[in-house]
Amino acid sequence: MAVVAGALLDPGYRSALSGADAGRAWFSAEQVRVHALVNRAWPRALGTTPMGMARALTLHSRDRGVAYRWRMWRGRRDRLADVLDAVGSNWPVAMLIGRWIPRHWVLIVDAPVDTLHCDDPALHCGEPVLHCYEPSSGRVRTVGVTAVRRAQLSGLGYPRPFAFVVPRSATRAASG
Repeated sequence: MAVVAGALLDPGYRSALSGADAGRAWFSAEQVRVHALVNRAWPRALGTTPMGMARALTLHSRDRGVAYRWRMWRGRRDRLADVLDAVGSNWPVAMLIGRWIPRHWVLIVDAPVDTLHCDDPALHCGEPVLHCYEPSSGRVRTVGVTAVRRAQLSGLGYPRPFAFVVPRSATRAASG
């Protein structure tokens, strides 16, 4: 997931992904390299820590003057304003999800106001929805903001958010 986020944030890195040497072997090796770079004392089998994910995203955003930080999910009272502001300004946001323990990262890549899914009971008509890149399937899934607040995520593998990795300055417009 950190590799995909890097590609969204950094055009030079993105071109490496689509270059002649890119492929599954390169992508797998790059995931191992990035994990080792940002999680020096954390075993790969346990995934990437929120601090490590923040470092991974900052590696590709600092040239544009933006550093990422992590924060805990605040439950039903979480307005998600920083998440919505960041994604609305074309900065991806990582979300750590799980059931009882944090287990899986997804990448929020867009947050349009939903007018298309008014007949879907999982989504509230007129609310922002989150378009989340789910790396296990390689697909972008739609999740309602209300589902995030209520820890009722569906389509992402786990129902509950635990943490977000957001840019420190979400109001800066993305360039490129």
